Order: sequence, then C-alpha cells, then structure tokens
Amino acid sequence: MGIVQSIFLFLRAFTMGRAAAAVENLALRRQVAVFKQSVKRPKLRPRDRVIGSIRRECLDHVIVLNETRLDRILTDYFDYYHTSRPHLSLDRNSPTPREVEPPSQGEVISTGQVGGLHHRYSRAA
Repeated sequence: MGIVQSIFLFLRAFTMGRAAAAVENLALRRQVAVFKQSVKRPKLRPRDRVIGSIRRECLDHVIVLNETRLDRILTDYFDYYHTSRPHLSLDRNSPTPREVEPPSQGEVISTGQVGGLHHRYSRAA
C-alpha cells in the first residue's frame, strides 16, 4: 500500500456538507474505509495526531489536482517531518537530529521545503 492509499485510509469525513460527501465518494471509488468521528475528541491516538498534523500543516494550504501531485506533496512533507520539523517530545529536535550551528559559521539562510510552505534555517558555510 502506497503513501497516498494509507493517507486515504485514515482520512476523516467530518460533517462539513460537501467536503464530507466528496471524501466519501473518493473513498468509495478507491474502496477505502472512511471513519466518522466528532471534531472534538479529548484524547487522540498517535495516528490521529499525525493525520491532524498532515492536514493542518500541509493539505489545508494546497490544492491537490491529482493523485501524482498528492503523492509528491506528501513525500516532501514526510521528508520535512522527519528531518526538519521540531518535535516537542524530542526536545525541539527532529527525528533525524540536527546539529547546533554556532554564529561563527556565517549568516542564517532559509531553504524552502514542501513547496515553500515550511522553511529550514541553517547557517551559510
């Protein structure tokens, strides 16, 4: 199962009228289960938190035209998520640890990631 299909597997159809119907129709065409749940849930499972992060930090800011584009966007986001995004549980580091760069290494430069939605800051050598 590819990235796109696993994301579709966990998409939630909230009661938002047309959006919920569109997700359900897409899931029916792809033969994927849709889980309905309330928007306010006191304790989320880890997979629910990851799906929420993907929606809030990535998919809410782009227009997905086709499956190939979605696959590229999600691949870029997962690369960002594992190499650049700060995680509170990892003491504001990413799963792939980043070195602290002293000011003597030069100016701070910004590198766009996930099509410019997020940025990674580092020092120019």
